[in-house]
Amino acid sequence: MRSMRPSRRVTAFGSAGALVTATLIAGAVAAPSATADSRHGQSREQRGAAIAAERAAKAGIDWQDCPADWGFEKPIQCGWVSVPLDYAHPNGKQIKLAVDRIGNTGTKEERQGALVYNPGGPGGSGMRFPRRVTTKNAIWANTAKAYDFVGFDPRGVGHSAPISCIDPQEFVKAPKADPVPDTEADKLAQRKLAAEYADGCAERSGDMLPQMTTPNTARDLDVIRAALGEKKLNYLGVSYGTYLGAVYGTLFPGHVRRMVVDSVVNPSRENIWYQANLEQDIAFEGRWKDWEDWVAKNDATFHLGDTRAKVQDQWLKLRATAKQSPLGGVVGPAELISFFQSAPYYDSSWVPVATVFSKYVAGDTQALVDAAAPDLSDTAGNIASENGNAVYTAVECTDAKWPTSWKRWDRDNTRLNKDYPFMTWANAWMNLPCATWPVKQQTPVDVKTGKGLPAVLIVQSTRDAATPYPGAVELHKRFKGSRLITEKDAGSHGVTGLVNPCINSRVDAYLLTGKTDSSDVTCTPHATPTP
Repeated sequence: MRSMRPSRRVTAFGSAGALVTATLIAGAVAAPSATADSRHGQSREQRGAAIAAERAAKAGIDWQDCPADWGFEKPIQCGWVSVPLDYAHPNGKQIKLAVDRIGNTGTKEERQGALVYNPGGPGGSGMRFPRRVTTKNAIWANTAKAYDFVGFDPRGVGHSAPISCIDPQEFVKAPKADPVPDTEADKLAQRKLAAEYADGCAERSGDMLPQMTTPNTARDLDVIRAALGEKKLNYLGVSYGTYLGAVYGTLFPGHVRRMVVDSVVNPSRENIWYQANLEQDIAFEGRWKDWEDWVAKNDATFHLGDTRAKVQDQWLKLRATAKQSPLGGVVGPAELISFFQSAPYYDSSWVPVATVFSKYVAGDTQALVDAAAPDLSDTAGNIASENGNAVYTAVECTDAKWPTSWKRWDRDNTRLNKDYPFMTWANAWMNLPCATWPVKQQTPVDVKTGKGLPAVLIVQSTRDAATPYPGAVELHKRFKGSRLITEKDAGSHGVTGLVNPCINSRVDAYLLTGKTDSSDVTCTPHATPTP
């Protein structure tokens, strides 16, 4: 389930992306594993992580001005942290992870350490996090007084040993086939593309693939903690970043100081990752309808119809037109879904998407082509988009065992598509490489409370499309002593970045004092966008 990036292909958790979702052992919660060292009750990976963290604590981080082409203004600084590619062999091949930081804005006395951020994906970069200080983001001003803001590119992402599965220009090329199949031949063509994509991942990034897992990224997070000179981790994770936090909290419960998880992936082993994507399809349909209701309510502005049914008719008409003859030769149904899905993802997209849609219906096709078509001249952006999708796929496919039977995929998605057609097939094809994945698929971590885990703050809206609400309830059950803040009747993905004093004040209080309310809290929704 990507989340932090709408991409030209649908992704899922955590991404602003497209829809698709994306996933040992430690301490007192260690379970025997195939690589367990029975004398110490620790897995080889766990011992490898301890060795790597000790090494990183000694080395520290050589902070410098960021490279000019990375796009981070002073006083943000950049550096590198070395981690083992394979934690079972901590002295084997190392890879370098890019990190950046900005110091706390308060006094030396006010400083409480570093706050490390992950925005989701899998495949999202957290490197823009320190810019919340340089751009004077008011929501984070209080927290910035106490904490250095630290971002990083997870393994495989961006500057951190990036992986790739296909030529980036080929990846963004349009128009792509309509994700909703009309015939068995259409399904066969999509299955062939998915299998070729999986093969491409092996060809282009084969040595990295077996190690592209959420537990390894959690171990990387612990090495970054050590390199920062922090005894315990302060962490903010959104979307897939919540699953990364849940796995970190399970593997390193005694290393957590404060943890905020926002828009939560359901961490149940049964949910990671096939079921998570099916659940997402249902939630996306609900939020798509919320957006259509809002568009209808604002018909005086958008002229797309004064009922949900009329707005949906305009959508289906647009889809049929683009299917028959792609707009501008490049925008077909697949490109439309990639563009329009940002509305159910984020409330901040409600006005821009409706505006472009309104212009199209009024006769301005070019506005929609400009918004939805890939820009082949943006080679850097296309490289980033392809890389994000490669990491999304690699992590979700390697984290967990996926069905290999096409009959099951076909049955489940055909059934769902009847009632939830907006995202179902687009999401299925995005994840189908996992059915023929070329490396061994792991068993997800059993997320639970271990010795030393402090109260974790969980924030979730009830109508989130990318990470449905039951995920927050599930993590709340598994992390004893956690507190759940529910934003009722809201659905934007990534709640802590929105203005809602009921939530913002509690996140501040928790990060600054460690205190939570004595019981769970329900907040009224943030303001609905106005045209």
